[in-house]
Amino acid sequence: MRWPTPVLFLLLSCSFATAQDWPQWLGPNRDGVSSERVLPWKRPPQVIWRQPVGEGNSSPVVSNGRVFLHAKVRDRDEEEVLALDADSGKELWRTSYPRAAFKSLYGNGPRATPAVAGGRVYTFGITGLLTSFDAAQGKKIWQVDTLQEFSGKNLFFGMSCSPLVHAGQVLVNVGGKGASIVAFDADSGKVAWKSLDDRASYSSPILVGQGPEQQVVCLTQQGLVSLITTGGELYWRFPLVDRLLESSTTPVRSGDELIASSITYGSVGLHLATKNARPDATQLWQNPDLTCYFSTPAPVGRDQIYLVTGTKPPALSSQAKLHCIETRTGKDLWPKPQVVGKYHASLLRTADDKLLILEEAGNLVLLDPDPKEYRELARAKVCEETWAHPALANGRLYLRDQKEVICLKLAGT
Repeated sequence: MRWPTPVLFLLLSCSFATAQDWPQWLGPNRDGVSSERVLPWKRPPQVIWRQPVGEGNSSPVVSNGRVFLHAKVRDRDEEEVLALDADSGKELWRTSYPRAAFKSLYGNGPRATPAVAGGRVYTFGITGLLTSFDAAQGKKIWQVDTLQEFSGKNLFFGMSCSPLVHAGQVLVNVGGKGASIVAFDADSGKVAWKSLDDRASYSSPILVGQGPEQQVVCLTQQGLVSLITTGGELYWRFPLVDRLLESSTTPVRSGDELIASSITYGSVGLHLATKNARPDATQLWQNPDLTCYFSTPAPVGRDQIYLVTGTKPPALSSQAKLHCIETRTGKDLWPKPQVVGKYHASLLRTADDKLLILEEAGNLVLLDPDPKEYRELARAKVCEETWAHPALANGRLYLRDQKEVICLKLAGT
């Protein structure tokens, strides 16, 4: 059948509108939301390709037909960035660099996820090395030792903030005195601005709003902070302080609400508004039982948010459970009866408001969100144990465990 040109153009436009790269932590809008639909599968998802990868919990990102990964070089105090062809898994380039010696519990590879923007790949290593690479060839453009430059101290589990690239700047939570949050010029690596004295957390910043009142929100060791994106001036602060200094969860916006959590504090809901012509936030609720280790919550609609809790210390063992929460009140509508991991499970929302859950043990689950009950649509074992968040891009799901990166074809994508 020969399609009329206008109809063919419309079909192609619709196809491209639903296919999207996944160029940074939590996807194109940094909120864990995909523009693609995923249908329930009757058979395990098809493996398109798999490739070995070094140690790390850094998530894969996808941009311009390439998958980028940040990993530790085996048996060396080095980190590397790999670029793979997104369709075939073929290695396109690999660039390594030395780092300071570092050892911790739960792995010694990079934890922060790269960001791709303007033909560059930006990575933040476990020892605080912020590096810019040419995305096409892998050449190192610039590198800043942030801990040395700003007299910062590394965290117990290593630096973990995933870079935020915005308006020609790269933002990370460094944690130095006068340099808690630092914005670097994306082209040169020079400091554009720096702000606050807060120590660093394991969390990553997000953008909230648009225009002259746009703000960057970050969870530091001392709490939630909101800064103006153009110079780092403080808009507001909320004292969410974790007793173990292990704040790791990325704050999430749902309409006019902001949700944040840590393992000893629990979760808090803030209402975002404007006061005296400036962005402001006021507490709506606080639930000490909703204790997130490092899984980022996923809003579905305006009324519910789904999050994964761990067991609050000093318990000797932990169980991660999925909960459905009322966004405006913090009320726990239900927890899933079975655990989804020991500490973690990743949550990703599809275009048709389904939830993809990658459990810690490597089980991929499609969930039909329902405030009344847990409704599972499909399940399959897809990888080994993982803490890395998956990337859903252009009809493929990219996973990373401690041994390899895997490309899957899902029904409906």
